[in-house]
Amino acid sequence: MTFLAVVEADAGGWHVDRDALTDAIRTRWAEVRIDSTHRSEVHSLVWDFDTENGPGEAYLHEDGTCLYMDVWKEDAIWLAIAFRRLTPMHLDLVFCDEGYTFDVRLPTGSTDAELMALVNAAG
Repeated sequence: MTFLAVVEADAGGWHVDRDALTDAIRTRWAEVRIDSTHRSEVHSLVWDFDTENGPGEAYLHEDGTCLYMDVWKEDAIWLAIAFRRLTPMHLDLVFCDEGYTFDVRLPTGSTDAELMALVNAAG
């Protein structure tokens, strides 16, 4: 399933620091393969890694305001929290799945457990 962490509304020129996001991803998965080949607006930078549940992938929209995640829900929640930590407090960040079966705001400072509770309550 694909999950998204996306800045809602205009980001005012902000975009995530790609190196900082790469560093964050490497704290969870040591073996990360990075593909910086620009394939489309959605696939401007791709991280591939192996999770406990199998292969995973995260990819960044070229504007740097949306992270797509093809991973299990627990890993997507972790990635969304990591993305939130790199997002300015004044920007609203939404975490959802591709089918919009849930759509929750991700407050600054949220923990994995808090986000999981929001997702479970919404879906």
